[in-house]
Amino acid sequence: MENIAGKNVLITGSSRGIGQQIAQGLAKLGCNIIVHGRTQKNCKKTIDILAVYPVNVYVVYGELSDEISVNKVIAQVEALNISVDILYNNAAVMTAYHENIWMHSWDEWMESFKVNVFAMYSLCSAFIPNMIENGFGRVINLTSGIKDTPELAPYGATKSAVDKLTEDIAIKLENTPVRINTLDPSWLRTDMGGEDADFAVEEVLPGALAPALIADDGPNGQFFSAIDHNLDITLF
Repeated sequence: MENIAGKNVLITGSSRGIGQQIAQGLAKLGCNIIVHGRTQKNCKKTIDILAVYPVNVYVVYGELSDEISVNKVIAQVEALNISVDILYNNAAVMTAYHENIWMHSWDEWMESFKVNVFAMYSLCSAFIPNMIENGFGRVINLTSGIKDTPELAPYGATKSAVDKLTEDIAIKLENTPVRINTLDPSWLRTDMGGEDADFAVEEVLPGALAPALIADDGPNGQFFSAIDHNLDITLF
């Protein structure tokens, strides 16, 4: 298990839910956290939670639904003048549930792909080259085990795209100290997952940390499951 204490981690969508849990887990391991939310105000709860850990906490904010906004978020991160050693592409949207599967609009498809895929690609493009240059990097793209749910077709299709894009990027990273993998947090009780989900959001730990803790020659372009992965971390 890699010692990642002191590493800087950017977690998109960490103002609540799964991202907030991952931020806590990594702070416990001594990582400095870059919290991201749609607005600065939205990040306050996570900042307050992380205040008990002896790590540096930073905040960046902005929508991930268009290229200009994503570039502004990237610019905020770059202005911190610190390396991004670990990137969790956690933020995602799920558009309306349509009983009639032919009712998904082009706007819904585009919104889903902009946030769930295009923004992820832009963030990878912004930070992976520096990870390679710095000799260390971990990228974790959150996917989903969703299946047989055409009522949420745009969301499901974006997660398949995340899987494929992660596999493609992994090919370019084979001979580098940077690893990129996907993580399925499972169906959790969050604002997106709803009250009927299988697991409490807290159960995403410690498994969600596994792909950040692999060695430089560890899995690349592989699938991790937060719930199924047995991870022995004494802090949990």
